[in-house]
Amino acid sequence: MTFFKNMLRDEAGATAIEYGLIAALIAVAAITALQSVGNELTTTFNTVSDELESANT
Repeated sequence: MTFFKNMLRDEAGATAIEYGLIAALIAVAAITALQSVGNELTTTFNTVSDELESANT
């Protein structure tokens, strides 16, 4: 019986799960932000490339 009482009081697993969820949320936010930055960089490089081609002709 004391084994089950100790298991119910042990919060180490819950803490690990919470940290895992926080890490997953941060990863999703970082991926979303980096995709946005990547799209903006693609647009910027395409604009610069077009300007250089038109200046070269």
